Order: sequence, then C-alpha cells, then structure tokens
Amino acid sequence: MRHLPGRFNPLDFAFSEQQEMMRRTLHDLLGRVCPPEYAMACDRKGEAPVEAYLALARDGWVGVSAPEAYGGMGGSTLDLAIVLETAGMHYLDLATVIFRNVCYGCEAVLISGTERQKAELVPATLKGEAFFAFSLTEPEAGSDAAAIITRAEPDGDHFRITGVKNFTSGMPIATHILVAARTDSSGPKHEGITNFMVPAKREGVTWKKLPLLGHRAMGTSVVYYDRVLAREDEILGGLGQGWKGLMAYLTYERLCLSAARTGAAAAALELAISHARERKQFGRPIGSFQAVSHMLAEMHVLVDTARLQVYRFAWLASQGKAGRLEAATLKLYAGEAYKKVSDLGVQVMGGYGYSAEAAMERHYRDARLATIGAGTSEIQRNIIAKAIGL
Repeated sequence: MRHLPGRFNPLDFAFSEQQEMMRRTLHDLLGRVCPPEYAMACDRKGEAPVEAYLALARDGWVGVSAPEAYGGMGGSTLDLAIVLETAGMHYLDLATVIFRNVCYGCEAVLISGTERQKAELVPATLKGEAFFAFSLTEPEAGSDAAAIITRAEPDGDHFRITGVKNFTSGMPIATHILVAARTDSSGPKHEGITNFMVPAKREGVTWKKLPLLGHRAMGTSVVYYDRVLAREDEILGGLGQGWKGLMAYLTYERLCLSAARTGAAAAALELAISHARERKQFGRPIGSFQAVSHMLAEMHVLVDTARLQVYRFAWLASQGKAGRLEAATLKLYAGEAYKKVSDLGVQVMGGYGYSAEAAMERHYRDARLATIGAGTSEIQRNIIAKAIGL
C-alpha cells in the first residue's frame, strides 16, 4: 500500500527491540520457574503459584510499569501488557496474581493514595512482600456494584466495617484487602462509597474459600467483616470518593485481565495446532482435514484480534485516551475470544482435550470466568450501547 505524504501517518505494529528482548527474557524465565507440571500441580492442589511469582518479583517484572521512584522499571502500559500476556501464556493464575497486585497494590495506590500510602505499599508490592485482594461484590450487589450495603460506621477517629463480600479472590495469600464500603446512605447509590485498604489479618476479618470450576489455584472467597477497624489513614482516595476510584481501577483491571487471557488463549491455540500436526487419523495429520483446519483458523483470528485490541488499549491508556467504551470493548472481546478458543481447542483435541492430563481442559474451565467475572459480557454490551447513543 502506498504511503501518501501529508495525509496519513504510518502505524507501527512492531514491538521495539527492547520490548522484544524483554518478552524473550521473561518467556525464558517463566519456562524455568513456571513449567507446565508446576502449573498443573498448583491447579490440582488449589495453591497459588507464589514461588513463581516471587521469582518474577525478584527480577523486577512486577514493577515493569511502576515509577522508578518506588523501585519500578518506569516502563509503559504497553510493557505491562507484554508482561501479562507472556505470563498468561505460561499460566493464567500466575498472571492473575501479577495483575491483582499491580492493579490494587500499585496502580490504585498511585492513583488515589497519600504520599505515605504510596511510600509504604508500592515498594512492598514490587518486592513481593505484599499481596492484595479486592472486596467489592456482595450477595445483592454484583453487576449493580453501586448497590453495596457493607457499611463503614464512624467509631471515634476511626471506622468499623461490617458486611459480607462475595467473590473476593486471592484471600489465602493476601496481606491487604481493598474494601469498598458505604459511609453515607443519604444520596444516590454511587455516592457515599469509601475505599479502605485494611490488613487482611485484622481482627474481625474471616473468610471461606469457595470451590470453583476454574481458576482453582487462586480461588475466590466469601469474606465476612465483623466491626473491622479501619483507620482514617487507611482510606484510599478520600471519604465518599470511592466510586470514582473504583471506575479507574476497574478500567485498568480490564486491560490487565484481557492481556493475561489473550496470552492464555494463545497458549490454547498452540496446544491445538501442535495436536493437529501430530495426531494422525485415516493415514494423515488431522490438521489436514478442512473441518479441523477451519477451527484452528478461527482460533487464530480470535487470538490475533484480541491481541490487537489489548495493545491498542494499552497505547490509548498511555496517551490518557482510554475510557469506559474502550475498556468495555476490550473486556468483551478478549473474554469471549478466550472462551471460544478454549472450546474449539477441546473440540480439536477430542478426548485428549477433555482429559485432565492436558492443559486444554484447564483452559476450558478457566475461560468460563472470562465472560462473567469483573463485569459480565452483557454489562459490557450495555456500556457499549450507551456509549454509542442507544
């Protein structure tokens, strides 16, 4: 295609030489600290991949996009997307540990925290000394997140949090919980919400891990707050300013999760391609049959398009141009793509894909959450429809 001077600027879809080297280095490290048998063992035991995560933290990968002033690499949002996609290729639950700590222990604190909170929490996060859980969803407040009824009532100079939170992931390893609680019920439901960063082992916090279809290593829990002390200096973002903060954190979360799931989808695609090349029926590789090759072609298109969406959003975020529409579009597509790719992957592999001995089975289970958690696909479509004027 000709370039017309003065009319169009060429788009560069290539990573820089430094980013390519970063991706290769991380891929090699993950091959050592998170091999397939390690991921399978974590999934079967229901144990978080802490050892692999700490190895990444020691080498600075958790802080790839964090400011150098707090011990980070000072990289871009694009660099973070590369890290999460690469981690997702090796083990999605490892990528979710990275995302949760980067999103809530670093980005949320940098967006909303005081200087003291930043100085205490961000370096600890990057070193692998602090792990974070996010407590928002409640039994009667799921897609309608602003309907939360967990309360934080004044108690002298402090607050006391009382309520129940559903689907709080990462509790077995969490040192801190970002809790959204209602401090004022007199106005609209989006107002009067305050975010608190409280120690996970504080008196009055109890939790019960839920058995899940997928994401078994990280898991999720019901958390009970029984008059849990929350100090005034543990407020994140100001009294009554929680909803604004939550919207910023969730936008960032959608990038992180989408990058990780795109990496996982790419891994599922590679598994299916490898199987289609090696498995023979009727005297030839099954990939030579159009019925199989077309499924693989569809999987490739889904992964490639999801990857383009991820890096487009990362670029927009680095320019301060990523909003709710773009975040919803990304979350919707990447989640649906991973779900479809894993389903087709099982079909391509047949009985082998259905076997618990194969990683494809885990992809199939993990992918089901992609269209439910952190905002259902239906909610993303609602956001998109509203944004385009419907």
